[in-house]
Amino acid sequence: MLAIDGGNSKTDVLLVDADGTVLAEVRGPGVSHQRVGITACLDALAGMATGAAAAAGLPTGPPFATHTAACLAGADLPREEEELREAVAARGWSESVVVENDTFALLRAGTLDGVGVAVVCGAGINCVGVAPDGRVSRFPAVGRISGDWGGGAFLAREALWWAVRAEDGRGPRTALLPAVVEHFGTRDIAEVVEALHFGELSGDALHALCPLLFAVAEAGDEVARDLVERQADEIGLLATVALRRLGMVDEPAVVVLGGGVLAGAGRGLVPGIQRRCAEAAPKVTVRLTEVAPVVGAGLLGLDRLGAAPEAKQRLARRR
Repeated sequence: MLAIDGGNSKTDVLLVDADGTVLAEVRGPGVSHQRVGITACLDALAGMATGAAAAAGLPTGPPFATHTAACLAGADLPREEEELREAVAARGWSESVVVENDTFALLRAGTLDGVGVAVVCGAGINCVGVAPDGRVSRFPAVGRISGDWGGGAFLAREALWWAVRAEDGRGPRTALLPAVVEHFGTRDIAEVVEALHFGELSGDALHALCPLLFAVAEAGDEVARDLVERQADEIGLLATVALRRLGMVDEPAVVVLGGGVLAGAGRGLVPGIQRRCAEAAPKVTVRLTEVAPVVGAGLLGLDRLGAAPEAKQRLARRR
C-alpha cells in the first residue's frame, strides 16, 4: 500500500506491506494542488513514490502498490477530492485509490478507530469529525471566504500587521515591532513592507514570524498574547462545533490536535484548548498526537484493505 500525507510545507510517503511493515519512507516538499497545480502535485508525488519503491527494492515504475491512500492538504471540498482521486487513478499507481483531506490522516493517527475530532493547525487550519456511526462533520477551510481564522501563515501576517501599525501610530505599542525588525535585519518595519511589495522578500519568509509571535506572547506582550489566545479559542471552537454537529458533546470523545504550529511553538496552547473543549463537552479528551499523520494515512489504507488488527497495531506503533 502507498500511504501519502501531503501537506502545505512537507509531504511524507510510506510503502506499507499487508502485515503493517513499513518497507520504505520518503519525505518531500509540500504538494498542495491549490499552490502548485494538480500536475505538479502528482509529478512530485510520483517522484517520492518512485524513491520509496527504489528504497524498498521494488520495481520503480507504476504500479507501486495494490492500494493508494492519499491524504492531501487542499483537498478541502468533495469535488476536489474526486478530481484528485481521478487524477491519481489515471497515473496507475495502484489498483484502487482513495483521496481525502489530510485532517482524516491526523484523526486516524490519533485514535484507535478513526472516531472523534481532529484539528490541524499548520500553515492553515482545518477540522474534521467522524461519529461512531460514520457520519462526518467538515468545514470548507478555503480561507476567509469560508469563515476561517488562524493557522501559521495567517498568524504570521497578523504579527506583521500589528508591527506595522505600531510603528506608524495606527495601533498600540507592541514588542512585535522590534522583534520583527530584528528578525529581518532591517532599520525599520517600512523596509520589510517595501521588500515584500517589490518581491525582494518572499511571502514564504513571513512564515518564520509565527514562532516569533508565540515567543513574544510568552514574554508577556499583550497584543501577541491576544492573538495566541484567539488561536486557542478558534481551535476549541472548531472542535466543539464538530462535536455538537455529530451529537457527541455528552459522550466520551477524543479531540486530536496536530500540525506544525501545535507541534512546535504552539504546544503550550493544548491545556487551554482542553479547557475550552471541556466547557462544551465535559467528557472530552484532548491530545496532541505523537503519531505521524502519514501513519494515519497508512491505517486508513489498511482499514480499506481489511487488514488484520495485528497489521494495524504494527503500523500504529511507528512514530
